This record gives sequence, structure tokens and C-alpha cells, in this order.
Amino acid sequence: MVAQKEKRRWSVEKRLEFIDFRLFWEGQINRADIMERFSVSTPQASNDLSQYQEIAPKNLDYDHKKKRYFVTPAFKPAFLKPDSDAYLWQMRDDVAAMSGVDGAWLPDLPTHDIVRMPRRNIPPHILQNVLAGVRGEKAIEIFYQSMSSEEPSWRSISPHAFAFDGMRWHVRAFCHKGRKHKDFLLSRVQETRPSAENPVSGAQDAVWNEIFTVTLKPHPKLSKSQAKAVAMDFGMEDMRLDVKVRLALLYYFLRRLGLADGDGDSADHKEYHVVVANKAETRKAIARANYQEEKE
Repeated sequence: MVAQKEKRRWSVEKRLEFIDFRLFWEGQINRADIMERFSVSTPQASNDLSQYQEIAPKNLDYDHKKKRYFVTPAFKPAFLKPDSDAYLWQMRDDVAAMSGVDGAWLPDLPTHDIVRMPRRNIPPHILQNVLAGVRGEKAIEIFYQSMSSEEPSWRSISPHAFAFDGMRWHVRAFCHKGRKHKDFLLSRVQETRPSAENPVSGAQDAVWNEIFTVTLKPHPKLSKSQAKAVAMDFGMEDMRLDVKVRLALLYYFLRRLGLADGDGDSADHKEYHVVVANKAETRKAIARANYQEEKE
């Protein structure tokens, strides 16, 4: 249960929320974390931790050898309501101001909004446990509903990274059942538990670790003036734009642009304004990625 706010300065409140946030999602914190994030002095950071400990004494323990505070099994958020979206938005630097955790901290922001897509529900404890698997380089079991199966089932995975396809968050992991690396939708993970499988390192995920360059150009059916406008819109040089994409994310990247076939020439130029310039290489990359992985 989130504690009711006492009469504290807003800056102090944010730092206390930050301590809560770090403990819940990362399991540890020290003075340097607070000093770096908020540009405060050592005494101020120490005071913040002392104040937090007075309010929530059962939430953290101090390790004198490591000189860090670590979360306890009895931890209960004291200043925030855990929200998976709040954490995941922070991975997207381009919209970090919308996360609701850090905030832009800029005065007099103009009226603004975003197109809100239906939210994919990711229970905080699910994300928390998957994060622990990634950070600890451990295999975990997930109770997962695949669209290729009528019923959910338990499977062991070795998670090593997260990916956002523009609409949905995935965890990139080695599937011990299929013996290959796959993308698992976080919103379809219904429960987690420890796994007895030996973990497989993300270093072995060739599709994730390979970076492929997609070259885009204006749609050939556009007029010269329209093509020039598109080139300016995308920041193209000489009517070309090179975009580096992880091979594991290439399918999602092309789909968002309406170029899932690795071409785009046949698409409606009034709706899709760019096409792939290096078609042969891109199609080979798509085939290579699909051969080595399977999407869930």
C-alpha cells in the first residue's frame, strides 16, 4: 500500500519515490545513485536514505561490505504504485518525459498529447521476475499462452533482453523447449517460477546480436516534389536513408513501415511513402532471421 504523502517538499518526495522505484525494479540502491540522478550532495543523499528508512524500515537492509542498500523479502512500496508501463517507457529515450516516473521537469510545457493505443496488460510481478532472470542470467519458467497453441503451458526460457516493436513489449529469450531464441510477448506471460535448466547466454543469440542496415528511399511513384518532401521528412541524404536495425527486430521495423515484404514498390504511395532500396540484401536478411528464430 502506497503511504500517504506527508508535508514534504516536492523535490524530497521525488527522491523518496526514486528510492522506492530502484528498490522495487533493481533490488538495490546507494547514495551515489541519488547524487547522480538528482545532482545533490552526499549529506543530502544520506539524509534521503535515512528518511526513507524511517518511513519504511522493513523495505531495505544495508550491506556494509558492498556499501549498498538491498531490498528485503518484506518490501512493500511506500511512495509509488508499481506500474510496468512506467518502467518500460523509460527504456524509450525518445518519450521518456511521458513515463510519469521521471517527468520532463520543464516549466510551461505547451498543450500536448499522444495517440493512445489499447494497453497490453503486464502485471508488475511478471516484469519484476523476468527482469531478475535477465540481470541474474538465470533460466526461468513462464506459463505462456502462444497463439500457436490452444492452451497455455509452462516452458523454460533464458531471457537476456527486451524489445519494443512499436506497440508491444517482448522479452528476447532462449526457449529450452524449442532449442532456439524467440520473442515472447510479456503480456502473454501469465505466471513465472524458477527453472532447473542451465541458462543460455544472450551472446549465443546470433539474430539479436547481428546489426543489419536497411536503406530507405522515397516511393518511386511520388512526384519529384513529393519525393523531396519525404526525403526532408526522414532526414535523407541524396534521397537515401540508412537505418541500422537488429536482425531480430527487422521484421517489426519493416512491418511498421508497411514494408514487410522487404520491398514496398507495390504499396500505395499515398499511404506508404518510402520503399526499401537494398531489396535483395533485405530479403536475404529476413529469410536468415526467420530461419534462425521463431516468434511467439
